[in-house]
Amino acid sequence: MAREDAPLRPSLVAAVIGNPLLAGLAEGDRELLAAYITRDVYAPGEAVIAQGDQEREMFFVLAGTARIRRDDLDLGTLAPGDIFGELGLLTGKRWAASIVASSPLSVARLTLERYDAMASERPELALRFLRALVTGLGNRLGDVTDTVDALLRERSLPRRTHVRVTTTEGQVEVRTGTPVESLLPTTVDGRAVVAGLLDRRAVSLVTPISSDCTVTPLTTAHMEGHRIYTQSLALLLLEAAARLSPPLDVHMAHSVGVAQRVIVPGMGPKDGPRIAAELQRAMETLVVSAAPLREEIWTVDEARAHFAELGQAAADLLRAWRDPTVPLVTYGKVYALRTGPLLPSASALVGFRVVADDSVLLLVHGEEGARPGEVEVGSGDELVREARAASQHAFIMTGPHDRWLAELGITSLGKFNYACIDGDVSQLIRVAEGFHEKRISEIADQIRDRAPDVKVICVAGPSSSGKTTSIKRLKVQLQVSGMHPVGISLDDYYVDREATPLDEAGEYDFEAFEALNVELFQEHLSRLLQGEVVRTAHYSFKSGNSDPTGGREIALQSRDILMLEGIHGLNPRLTQNIPDDRIYRIFICPLAQLPFDHLTRIHASDVRLLRRIIRDRHSRGSHAASNIRRWPSVRRGERRHIFPYQHHADAVFDSSLIYELSVLKVFAERYLLEVPHDDPAYATAYRLLHLLDRFVTIYPDHVPPTSILREFIGGSGFEY
Repeated sequence: MAREDAPLRPSLVAAVIGNPLLAGLAEGDRELLAAYITRDVYAPGEAVIAQGDQEREMFFVLAGTARIRRDDLDLGTLAPGDIFGELGLLTGKRWAASIVASSPLSVARLTLERYDAMASERPELALRFLRALVTGLGNRLGDVTDTVDALLRERSLPRRTHVRVTTTEGQVEVRTGTPVESLLPTTVDGRAVVAGLLDRRAVSLVTPISSDCTVTPLTTAHMEGHRIYTQSLALLLLEAAARLSPPLDVHMAHSVGVAQRVIVPGMGPKDGPRIAAELQRAMETLVVSAAPLREEIWTVDEARAHFAELGQAAADLLRAWRDPTVPLVTYGKVYALRTGPLLPSASALVGFRVVADDSVLLLVHGEEGARPGEVEVGSGDELVREARAASQHAFIMTGPHDRWLAELGITSLGKFNYACIDGDVSQLIRVAEGFHEKRISEIADQIRDRAPDVKVICVAGPSSSGKTTSIKRLKVQLQVSGMHPVGISLDDYYVDREATPLDEAGEYDFEAFEALNVELFQEHLSRLLQGEVVRTAHYSFKSGNSDPTGGREIALQSRDILMLEGIHGLNPRLTQNIPDDRIYRIFICPLAQLPFDHLTRIHASDVRLLRRIIRDRHSRGSHAASNIRRWPSVRRGERRHIFPYQHHADAVFDSSLIYELSVLKVFAERYLLEVPHDDPAYATAYRLLHLLDRFVTIYPDHVPPTSILREFIGGSGFEY
């Protein structure tokens, strides 16, 4: 930058005074004003001011042009006659954007120091200058107000200045526009409040209140609060990665229970520990500086162009975006699609670790319901070991499905939507179902190859994984291979209801291992493998009574193989008296899911919940609200009794179908809309409705009768 401390030449002063913002300044003041204004010259690419600076000065563009930039966004051009920084001179507010010369640039500068000198030496001139400046700003504000007023005439204006809000403390009256956080505590039972429930809808803490409503706190103890916390952490990691030198272009991958996998293209195992440490430090710096969340509304075209330039999946999703605008979020300069509320400041994001795991990273945050502050751990902590073990297993489980989708060119939700629009939906369904059939056939072949040693197949998986249909299809493939499967359900080995252990809430815990009559089951299993005829047990769910010999009579012949289905099928304690080489264990779960963008990925647990809602509505008359309310308890049971044993599986069957949410949408939208707005389940129902809205609808006509999906939507060719 070249600076001229000498007074401006009269011709340049005239250019300044001729600016419309100062049109009210008298002609005779030009020469007097010249003594207090200096001229600066900038080379192309040189910054006049930097975003975040707090310099109290204003500028007049005399010659050349400059660009207005905020983070990596280009917000417009300044040309001769333009003025900027006037509010900075008056208020000292930090610059919200940077001004960078795009050509040789000449500007006139009036600093606060020079203005104070003018006020001391020529107070009348200073007053006239200030009056002209304020008048010009007022005229500009009037133009803006007229524009906003015209816009607001097309919308509903708030008719009240105050509204009534019901909180946990009672009813209060507040001004319209009061932020939600001002009515909520910062913690509840030692857990940070991460969002508000405004009439049961999860909203950001900074959401302004505009009508009578009920507001309650949402913490990480709730599954929706935990989702908000982990999503905020992930966005912070993306921001931290962009601030490294050189910056990293990372994206979030599959969730692995207590952590989320982070893909760093090109990172090798040797680079992992260093990059993890750098990311950890960068995230902690953002937390200490309380990096604020910005929520912005972009047009679809500009958002799609932005993400396309970065080569990110969001660009494909926006091709079929039906809204005229796109909500985006950022903790600085990395933008992502806003799929729900996030923490308004990084200061609340405490208790996390970034650790290396071979060629990926793990963002460790703790399990659902855990206190975020409890994740302050070192690399050797048990939680990190659990995350690494789950990550390795997740890669084994999801790898084949991910590779298959990559071969199809369907690597994101956006690409899937356009495959449905541009291609043959029925063919897409056939290919997905063919992938399932091939995998089931492979598992049957592995069992055949281990015969005659293997005599017991144990099948387990979390709720709504499609176990029942998978087992029926596996039985067909086993019969093709010359084996005869004989089924036993562990549900028939429940103890009497009065003997069932109780959970923390004092309710019967049917998912506890102790809820089974394990000794009786092990006795029957040993006798069957010894060739004896056994009268199996039966449990009546209606009466709650167990009959040790009330089941059917079975015996295993040479070609027979016993199939056990139940929540504890992978627990080694169940079959501890049987040699491992006689058992083949299968874990079934929908695993591989598509990403929206580099931040957000569809959760497998959401897929299972939607399956369960539809199935129970069809077959049991159970409404979505009751299913959603029970879901946290179901998930706790899975984390306690199923997922810790999944690594014992000899085979994993990923029961996810790439097209299923597009089909489930046909049924789920109506059932989710049935959830009352005042029901505790509404927050989750509301989020799931918005999730489904991003999928192209596929009607179930082409879903084959043998599909796992038929177990949930009806019309299966199997009998259940």
